[in-house]
Amino acid sequence: MRHLILSAAIPALLMGACASTPVAIGSDEVVVSTNDRLPPHFPRDLTPAGVAAADDHLALEQVDGAEAMAFVAEENRKSLAVLTGDPRYETFRAQAQAILTATDRIPGPSFLGDGIGNFWQDAANPKGVWRRTSLESYRTVTPRWETLLDIDALSKAEGKDWVFKGADCLAPDETRCLINLSDGGKDAVVVREFDLTTKRFVDNGFNLTEGKHRIEWLDRDTLLVATDFGAGTMTESGYPFIVKTLKRGQTLAQAVEVYRGEQGDGGYGVSPAVYRDKDGKVTAVIITRPLDTFRSETWRLVGERTYKLRLPERVSIYGMLDGMLVFTPEEVFGRDLLGYGGGPAGTLMAMPLASLHDRPDGSRAGPSHQAAQVFVPTPRQAIAGVRVLSDRIVVAINDNVSGRLSIFTPQGEFPWHERSVAVPENLAVGLGDSSKSRGEVFVSTQGFLIPPTLSLADADAATLTSLKSAPAKFDASPHVTEQYEATSTDGTKIPYFITRPRDMKLDGSNPSIMLGYGGFQVSLNPAYKPEMGKLWLERGGVFVQANIRGGGEFGPDWHQAALDGNRQKAFDDFAAVARDLEQRGVTSPRRLGIYGRSNGGVLTSVSITQHPELFNAAVIESPLVDMLRYHELPAGASWIGEYGDPRIPEEAEWIARYSAYQQLRPDVDYPRVYITTNTRDDRVHPGHARKFAARLGDQGHDHLYYEDTAGGHSNDADPVANARRWARHYVYLSQQLMD
Repeated sequence: MRHLILSAAIPALLMGACASTPVAIGSDEVVVSTNDRLPPHFPRDLTPAGVAAADDHLALEQVDGAEAMAFVAEENRKSLAVLTGDPRYETFRAQAQAILTATDRIPGPSFLGDGIGNFWQDAANPKGVWRRTSLESYRTVTPRWETLLDIDALSKAEGKDWVFKGADCLAPDETRCLINLSDGGKDAVVVREFDLTTKRFVDNGFNLTEGKHRIEWLDRDTLLVATDFGAGTMTESGYPFIVKTLKRGQTLAQAVEVYRGEQGDGGYGVSPAVYRDKDGKVTAVIITRPLDTFRSETWRLVGERTYKLRLPERVSIYGMLDGMLVFTPEEVFGRDLLGYGGGPAGTLMAMPLASLHDRPDGSRAGPSHQAAQVFVPTPRQAIAGVRVLSDRIVVAINDNVSGRLSIFTPQGEFPWHERSVAVPENLAVGLGDSSKSRGEVFVSTQGFLIPPTLSLADADAATLTSLKSAPAKFDASPHVTEQYEATSTDGTKIPYFITRPRDMKLDGSNPSIMLGYGGFQVSLNPAYKPEMGKLWLERGGVFVQANIRGGGEFGPDWHQAALDGNRQKAFDDFAAVARDLEQRGVTSPRRLGIYGRSNGGVLTSVSITQHPELFNAAVIESPLVDMLRYHELPAGASWIGEYGDPRIPEEAEWIARYSAYQQLRPDVDYPRVYITTNTRDDRVHPGHARKFAARLGDQGHDHLYYEDTAGGHSNDADPVANARRWARHYVYLSQQLMD
């Protein structure tokens, strides 16, 4: 018999006294302490059927259902009256729109053939134009752009709400491209072949209907495709597990299978990757079969045969360099796996690809004398980005959450030679697109108060040449950014940044927003947030960014410390930062608000239910909230490797301890929260946000809920709409923290 004793150590279950209450979980039961009382909607049976039976808002999970849309319409009506009716709204909206549509932004570049490509949105082109210029022209103040595809015009002509989701162009000439178009901003896309020489879609070219495809060019007339091939070809998360070759002129039904995983696979679906040299010649075809969110098998496709690679299940692959596979094991590994002496998680490695799998006759390649370890991070470092060129590797490194840049060159059996590239101190360093034929990489640097600068790194010379610097969008002169550490409940030091007025009084009266994420090995690095600076910092606010466990700031171990049953550590870290801010006199619970989206919505919703005494505002955006049913809502099952599986009794026990939807109580004084999502979000289901808002209303808690009807999860569909979104956020935060 497994017992879960819910004691005073769990703040979300501390309310009142009653008789001991057993709660069934499959064949086991949870025994609740006699000093605790379950929330009114906490399922008595934590099986999937029991969780559903205790849920009185299942109808809100129907994306376009009549009851759900009526709920959305009424909630939107009430919330817009409060938010857009505020006298600050129009000013905020206009300021945000001016920033998001400004023509003096840095055009994000990519190498495209012998030129530079860019996707651009502004007030005149809210859906955007895909365009190109030469590198020489790009360097000038006013580049001469050639429009390749006008998404506004295409949407109008076809009567669709098209959102551009990128292009994949075939090397080396890159004149044939696969264009990804999303209807309304969803992750699912339509794929069409486009000819850059004619600037037209190719008649009878490659064309795939809407889906969550995984596609790679194999050659000019062949694609590797993982997609929905019909009944029984998708995982429970709604992702593909079969890879086929699709020849020009074939239908999907005629495509030839080259690899098959299993329908029970987790993660985001099987995915092919084609690596090429500087001349466009294929050097390796790698297929990744995810077992869950982070574990995967790695296979090599040679002709029509696949070979399983002897790689750790937790691994990131970056490319090929002179026959070597460049990768990072995300777990500690031993000699038995790689035939190498082992090393810590997060080490950047390069090993001959042929040594990582058996030969066709079943034998193994002999040991290599090439030094395998490229870079070994210290405990407070992590790899932030890798670009593999023809003869060297460019690496961005997080060093105590600040960036540096290095170039590594192989030296045979000797250690790789590292050359540091000078970058500004105490800023984030990000890697953009790279070109093997040119030996160049785009590099960006930025900070909370420092606008982005875009440079071009010459890998041979190990130098940076500045190309463009973004102008300041708010007055940063009165402000300063500082880094501090809070001590979490288990003694772990949690770094965080404060951006504040330099002459601010430490009397606890300062309106402060705290941002957190804490999941999926995603790092929150210093970033210039112009809308935040204009709408918040300039008005006397404080901005805090917490680097809690679950993120990738210090590599795989920092992430894995908060996985599965250890999720509470991320929530404890966030609360520790809040308390540290209060102890330092930066702010107080009355003036402290929190913001998080997606996985950050787990963090903010749990923080409100576990520690309502610490905060007076929460923007809970595109959130996961019902963690006992997240796997039932597309594409939730793909995240089981991060959160655990609620269908397993042991895991349902510790998920239930924090799941905010079930932990809400009518007799707790929560701050008025603002929950917001998007109807067309097909990554994090809008049902999470809807149900949380509905239950808050049922229990009599004041709240705001707004659901946009287009844009998807990324909020990148329309900068004009995005300006309205930020205006709503900052009106709410001003009402709660400044008024």
